[in-house]
Amino acid sequence: MPNNHRIAKVSSLLKKEITLIMQNDLDNKLIQDYFVNISKVDLSGDLQYCKVYITSNAEEKLKKEIVKNLNIYKNQIRFNLGQRIEMRRVPEIIFKDDIVIDKGSSVLKILEELKNKNQDENVEDNHAKT
Repeated sequence: MPNNHRIAKVSSLLKKEITLIMQNDLDNKLIQDYFVNISKVDLSGDLQYCKVYITSNAEEKLKKEIVKNLNIYKNQIRFNLGQRIEMRRVPEIIFKDDIVIDKGSSVLKILEELKNKNQDENVEDNHAKT
């Protein structure tokens, strides 16, 4: 049975180090120009595979390009991780776009629109009564 505490610690370390590598070691204008943040790191129980979910302030088309570029650089990132941290084997990395945050913000936007619509209807009802 995998040690969940160990997986959480290694995930946190990978998140920190990959963030530093993206900020300092990659010579990619697209990644440097847009605010790219790691929202989640999913590490397999055997520590062999790692899914890194990213968010960015870029529009949807550019986000897909950023993820594509990160996946192109994943071997360089993995090599740099091996230089920075002491692990028996650095996990295979795959970068993915984190759509959960986008879905959450769209739900919040819809709720805000409904709230504003409800307030407008209440104001109209109050004017009609007077």
